[in-house]
Amino acid sequence: MVRLPHSGYPADMSTTNPIELQKHLSGVDYPASRQDLVEHARSDGASEEILQALENMPDRTYDGPNAVSQAASKS
Repeated sequence: MVRLPHSGYPADMSTTNPIELQKHLSGVDYPASRQDLVEHARSDGASEEILQALENMPDRTYDGPNAVSQAASKS
């Protein structure tokens, strides 16, 4: 994984690859809660960085992958 300097993302997201994030969320039935997303990613073998990014998102229901990516990039 490449760490980009001055990415504009908080430190957590600068190490979290958005493609990798979505890979671990493949098969999620949306809408999904933050906890559903964390559990799905964990069962799919996601890294601690991915899990941390998901856990740092606001605790709400997400209607699709784009909403998750946006929230994870702001967490």
